[in-house]
Amino acid sequence: MKATRVLLAGMALAAVSMLGIAQDQPPMSFFITSVGPGDGANLGGLEGADAHCQALASAVGRGDAAWRAYLSQAAGMGAPQVNARDRIGDGPWYNANGVYIAWDIDGLHEDRNNIRKPTAVDENGNEVAGAGDQPNRHDILTGSDSMGRAAPGAADITTCNNWTSNGEGRAMVGHHDRLGGPSASWNAVHSSRGCSQEDLIGTGGDGLFYCFAAD
Repeated sequence: MKATRVLLAGMALAAVSMLGIAQDQPPMSFFITSVGPGDGANLGGLEGADAHCQALASAVGRGDAAWRAYLSQAAGMGAPQVNARDRIGDGPWYNANGVYIAWDIDGLHEDRNNIRKPTAVDENGNEVAGAGDQPNRHDILTGSDSMGRAAPGAADITTCNNWTSNGEGRAMVGHHDRLGGPSASWNAVHSSRGCSQEDLIGTGGDGLFYCFAAD
């Protein structure tokens, strides 16, 4: 009986310890969308992209946060310039597995950030396919330069007409796995072939983008 009581006490202590670990894990505040809206770079503008982030986060129990897509908007046709870095709050940010991504805006846009293939996971905590995988999905829509500001150029060649085009045009993308050349940044590497779903897939993407909890 004494041995049984000791065993049960040990099991209870282990359970409490595991609960403490789970409670100590920071809530998810960053992810890559597991899927895009499916209409190429036509995301419904910034508002539609934010709504997509919110819906994916809500599906995994994090709908209590205000989610923002890491996307810039180009000035023109009555639209103001919007920088991705100004939309996402102050940090810190953690992925779905509780691993830190960056402490603040400055750290996010320097090499000390922790955006790599193993850590830049989707809202379910799963890795997103990158270079060497089939299919490769490492092109992540941003419309931004490496500092998180709107990429130079008109809306049709940097943001697929501010995320409303699924045909002609181009968008700046980054590589979440940081592979694909000596300057393969997570948020600014090259322009897409076009704005359609087919064109985004053709250059190694799938219409995915980054989401950050802004509060």
